[in-house]
Amino acid sequence: MIAASLSGMPEASAQTAPPPLVLSPNLTEPWMLQLQPRVQRRSTATRYQFRQVPQQQRQVRRTSWWAPRQQQPVRQQQQRVRQPQTRQIAPQFLPTVVDYDGPHKAGTIVIDTNARFLYLVQNDGTARRYGVGVGKPGFEWAGTHKITRKAEWPDWRPPAEMRKRRPDLPVFMAGGPDNPLGARALYLGSTLYRIHGSNQPWTIGHAVSSGCIRMRNEDVTDLYERVKVGTRVYVI
Repeated sequence: MIAASLSGMPEASAQTAPPPLVLSPNLTEPWMLQLQPRVQRRSTATRYQFRQVPQQQRQVRRTSWWAPRQQQPVRQQQQRVRQPQTRQIAPQFLPTVVDYDGPHKAGTIVIDTNARFLYLVQNDGTARRYGVGVGKPGFEWAGTHKITRKAEWPDWRPPAEMRKRRPDLPVFMAGGPDNPLGARALYLGSTLYRIHGSNQPWTIGHAVSSGCIRMRNEDVTDLYERVKVGTRVYVI
């Protein structure tokens, strides 16, 4: 009777089994997640492997120290690598003696404009061969002429046609080391063409002239001493 009065329940209810323990769902969820195996989730960036393209930062220059910055890229000039121009003649165009069994007699000059060689036929079955520069495209020519005049350190009077193409050329230039005709000149017939020296020996072996046959100064000097006025010249 005393126990019943303290608990506020009848005596018979004290022997009844307690009701089952029920947890709220919001309390069981954290515990259930801990019991389940962890699944590693890939992030969106890992799944698709996005790559950010780096952008080149533009350089900014100011017109003056007080001026605001302007978003104008600085143009960097590309450094051009200048290839040094050779000042030497190619070895194959240096003077040499070669065998000759052609139809021309000794003392004749034969100029092969395609091969860039001048031959002076000698009387022992050989020919002295020199390298030459010939007419550039549009100024090629061929024919047979005689040497009508010889001159040492000749003056130069560019023809009117040449001065029309090159207004910067002088009307007259005295002979000398700076003269384009060089140390010697052999005039061919009544034409404007000559076999002459050059103050640009590196052009020997190339098609660079306005039709004249140019040689190194030392080579044209050697040829000058070996030929006479009246020598026949074949240009092929």
